[in-house]
Amino acid sequence: MTPVGGSQALSIPIIADHREARSPVVEALKQLPSIELRLQQLAAGDYVVDGRCVFERKTVVDFAASIADGRLFVQAQKLADLAEPAAIILEGRLGDLAQTQMRREAFQGAMVSLSLIFHLPVLRTLEPAETARLMLYAARQLRRHEWSAGPRYGRRPKRKRRIQLRILQGLPGIGPARAERLLQAFGTVQAVMTASVQNLEQVDGVGQKTAAAIRQVLQESPVRYQARNAREQEL
Repeated sequence: MTPVGGSQALSIPIIADHREARSPVVEALKQLPSIELRLQQLAAGDYVVDGRCVFERKTVVDFAASIADGRLFVQAQKLADLAEPAAIILEGRLGDLAQTQMRREAFQGAMVSLSLIFHLPVLRTLEPAETARLMLYAARQLRRHEWSAGPRYGRRPKRKRRIQLRILQGLPGIGPARAERLLQAFGTVQAVMTASVQNLEQVDGVGQKTAAAIRQVLQESPVRYQARNAREQEL
């Protein structure tokens, strides 16, 4: 698809998942200025906006159906694993819930899980045109934030933290939960990598065996490499 209006320099690229081709949101995006829209198969989410954020869009009825079949939380985990900030857009009125067999308590429970467990904000819109405008606003706001001076509020940028956690999960015996505890305990990846067995095993859930395995992987004597280089020079 070709850019829709506006200056190319100021255009906002949006990638829509190929399954959204007939979505009214795609039609609404085509009507907005400064949008460069294309379709592509996405591994997670329905829309990648400006390469800065990812959105999964659901109507209230689809949201309820995805809770019932478990699809919502599989999608939520994929979004939470992304390096980019991600959010759920919930489109429609809560009165639409009456069309489903979903109890309000189950609906609210899913909202709590998304917000507090998966750390995914749930943004509300009433109809497709508003969803399209919301994504455009989000891109512009993120651009302004990045152009302003530095990170604020003393918080570690979300993208950096996810990269740090992925690095730590490459260590033996370290999954997502232990990676979180290691980063919280030591503050930086570098501090984890240089920590002693005694310090590592003090972290909740790590223990002596895992701490020893980590040190064994990270610690390597340079002598053998020096000896090998000497032999290569002799040859």
